[in-house]
Amino acid sequence: MAGVADRDELLSGRCVWVNGPIIVGAGPSGLAVGACLREQGVPFVILERADCIASLWQKRTYDRLRLHLPKQFCQLPKLPFPEEFPEYPTRKQFIGYLESYAKQFDISPRFNQSVQSAKYDETSGLWRVTAVVAGDDSGNRSAEVEYIGRWLVAATGENAEKVVPELEGLGEFGGDVKHVCDYKSGEVYRGKRVLVVGCGNSGMEVSLDLCDHDASPSMVVRDSVSDRSTINACRMIACSKMSGVLMGVGPPSSLQVHVLPREVLGKSTFELAVLLMKWLPLWLADRILVVLAWLVFGNVEKLGLKRPSTGPLELKNTQGRTPVLDIGAIGKIRSGEIKVVPGIKRFIPGKVELVDGQLLDVDSVILATGYRSNVPRWLRVLLFSLEQVSLLLSFACSMWRGKLISGGFNLQGSDFFFSKDGLPKSPFPNGWKGSCGLYAAGFTRRGLSGAAADAVRIADDIGRVWKEESEPAKKLICLP
Repeated sequence: MAGVADRDELLSGRCVWVNGPIIVGAGPSGLAVGACLREQGVPFVILERADCIASLWQKRTYDRLRLHLPKQFCQLPKLPFPEEFPEYPTRKQFIGYLESYAKQFDISPRFNQSVQSAKYDETSGLWRVTAVVAGDDSGNRSAEVEYIGRWLVAATGENAEKVVPELEGLGEFGGDVKHVCDYKSGEVYRGKRVLVVGCGNSGMEVSLDLCDHDASPSMVVRDSVSDRSTINACRMIACSKMSGVLMGVGPPSSLQVHVLPREVLGKSTFELAVLLMKWLPLWLADRILVVLAWLVFGNVEKLGLKRPSTGPLELKNTQGRTPVLDIGAIGKIRSGEIKVVPGIKRFIPGKVELVDGQLLDVDSVILATGYRSNVPRWLRVLLFSLEQVSLLLSFACSMWRGKLISGGFNLQGSDFFFSKDGLPKSPFPNGWKGSCGLYAAGFTRRGLSGAAADAVRIADDIGRVWKEESEPAKKLICLP
């Protein structure tokens, strides 16, 4: 990697030429791209807003967290997990693995540098990336630095910033309210009544952790089968106000959840799903998984959890919605230790009113409402994928010839590389490369395995160009 200057040297020029890719983000995706580029002999710079690698894992995850998938599906390129690690490594073990990974491939990100904008300069054919270098304890103030390079890799991922829903009256609730990214352990909630908003993997696991620390969790499922008529009455109002943003009520597609056992007969459900998809059509693989879940859990609708009509694998492929892999929460729901409640109507001091009219006394609220990409905040241009470039050229040629394309061409909507939610338009495995040297790593909605696949493709693509352009220079140097 290009040598990392000290603060004074870095700020003296305020403009830094990068002889290789500029990678934004030092999480698993950014580290994987860096490692693969190192193997290709390509220099690079990684910019990271936090003061450490993998800040999501180090600073915004709870203590009991483990990888939800077996370790062989979560390792980064070029370095497997240690053999002594369990099948589902702990949070601490995974952080240690990432630190070893960075050391193994000599990756030294430039920390405390928050990217504010990235623009493509058409005149020079280069990327101009503006970052703010944070102030320090020595009294140095924050300052801007501009990085200029040929390639830009967005590696900030799908979970760059928390999603906080607008819930009526939450500001007047008066009790402790925090997003799950700030939750560490149920110990501080011992003996308290806690409302967990959200029933994904985080919501289920936090509810389980609260139970283990003698708290009393109630989990908002937003469309439990007992309150469907009330939710239907509220749905139009909620949708008109929130346009589908995650909240207590919302559009039908966001109100149901698939819960699968993490393992079946000692085998990972994820591993089984991969095997089924290899030999069977998607619909049949989905049917088998749903039947297995029914055999393990019984009818979860009786517990207040409605399954979507679309299968778990199809839902993951088409909408990116991950099924819940149960590690014990279903048993706690069945025993009544975790209470499932319907959507939220509003908060009042010390209480929450639900859409079915229930009024619950609540001491604390934990928002397990997920994360989103932050790419729209700093990527200032909308660039096209290779397929979209071809479409644009066809459009231009047709207009030049005076032809009219049926249906027109929308330059503001679906024809750009990144969508408005900060994810690539093209589905996996085609969402890793745009035009003009723009790449994306870790936006596949396929977790760490998807990020690893992106990293290999990106490094191979840049490495090929790097070697092709370096070869003539080597020949010139060797001339007598």
